[in-house]
Amino acid sequence: MRPRRLLTRYAVGLTTAYLLTVVEVAAIVGALGGGGVVTLGNIVTLVVVVTVGTATVGLGAVAILRPSLRWLSAGRRPTPAEIATTAKIIRRQAGIMLAPWLLTAAVLVPLNRDAEASVFVVITTTLLFGAIAAVCTGFLFTLRTLRPLMARVPPGERPAAPGVRARLILMWTLCTALPGTAIAVLLILRYRNWLLTEDSPIELALLVLALVAVVLGLRAMLVVSMSISDPIGQVVAAMADVERGDIDGSVEVYEWSEIGRLQIGFNRMVAGLRERDRLHDLFGRHVGEEVARRALEQGESPEGDEREVAVLFVDLTDSTRLAVEREPHEVARILNDFFRIVVAEVDARHGLINKFQGDAALAVFGAPLRIADPASAALAVARTLADELTSLSLDFGIGVSAGPVFAGNIGAENRYEYTVIGDPVNEAARLADCAKEHPGRVLSSGAAVDRAGAEEQAHWSPRGETTLRGRSDVTDLYTPGSPAR
Repeated sequence: MRPRRLLTRYAVGLTTAYLLTVVEVAAIVGALGGGGVVTLGNIVTLVVVVTVGTATVGLGAVAILRPSLRWLSAGRRPTPAEIATTAKIIRRQAGIMLAPWLLTAAVLVPLNRDAEASVFVVITTTLLFGAIAAVCTGFLFTLRTLRPLMARVPPGERPAAPGVRARLILMWTLCTALPGTAIAVLLILRYRNWLLTEDSPIELALLVLALVAVVLGLRAMLVVSMSISDPIGQVVAAMADVERGDIDGSVEVYEWSEIGRLQIGFNRMVAGLRERDRLHDLFGRHVGEEVARRALEQGESPEGDEREVAVLFVDLTDSTRLAVEREPHEVARILNDFFRIVVAEVDARHGLINKFQGDAALAVFGAPLRIADPASAALAVARTLADELTSLSLDFGIGVSAGPVFAGNIGAENRYEYTVIGDPVNEAARLADCAKEHPGRVLSSGAAVDRAGAEEQAHWSPRGETTLRGRSDVTDLYTPGSPAR
């Protein structure tokens, strides 16, 4: 809401509340038959006082709100002094709403000093009604108007505000205890013949005080209930959005009491959910959405353990020449197409793309998600990739191995990387290098084929053996084709 519009609504709200209260007081006096109060002098005086009171309320509203609107209009953070000024708005508003009634009492009471005691009692009780009604109605009319201003004050710099308990006690004091005490005092005064005689007509005054308790009790209850139910209702509605999966929203923190802390707590909870969702999304991008979901559901340990996995390594051939002969954006497009095919096939078999290394990719099957037959999954992906990557007019090599590895987080406490460590990783990388010189561009170790199911073994045939670079043991070689062995 724009500051000028907010100021206008605030001033109009307070002025309307004051005039409405004046009308209510006049209606009560009229309903009581005047009670000896309706005289020409009192009517003229009341017209003048109401005119002055209306101007006082309107100008006072502008005076107490304008200082807080300066920093709001500038769009800057309020200073501690400005925050203190904003915190005093409610108290100053109550003072402004009381001022016209104090002025009315200061004029009417001396003017009617020679009237009967019943007239004096009616005047004082109706003025009490008007004062309490003006304060309650003013809060009722401006409660929601001030919320945009209150919400702009940083939560950590707000002074304490009356909480739910304090508001309920204040409502009881104004609308129950005060009128009830006044009724008891009038009855005691007449019973003891203090200021009033036994035949003094105080029934009208008692009726007015009863109306204060009944009519204003409802109004005060509305003010307090709105100040509590509105923010809680917003939190409940926002929680329903979160339950439906919408965690992008938040609630406006305009309360300065413990209800405000509830609003702040909800926003922090939603921020935490968004952060968790973001981390879950990042994890899913690294390991694949299905792998991430199932790994979280199965509660896989992030610390790591030793397990049987299958490893697939795919590497492009002579990517340096590609970078020399093509424009950078063309190279990026080709690599993205290459990795998109690799990621899609690995995800389809619930594997993990553990690393992208320039123009190569390392895929792991069996970690972090345990699957029934990791070797068969890796071998099936290798066969599929051999067909699909050929369509890109790129030369490549694919190596597959299997065996025990350590799978888990490696690094410092504040920076982990999920990885797999073991001989199958090295063997798969060496097989990918050898595959670049081999027809079909796919080689698997005998360890991987031996661990695969019979159905997948039927798609592979032996191609001799070799000692891979950096290894002392002989590796049995297999390529796609039949028979199995």
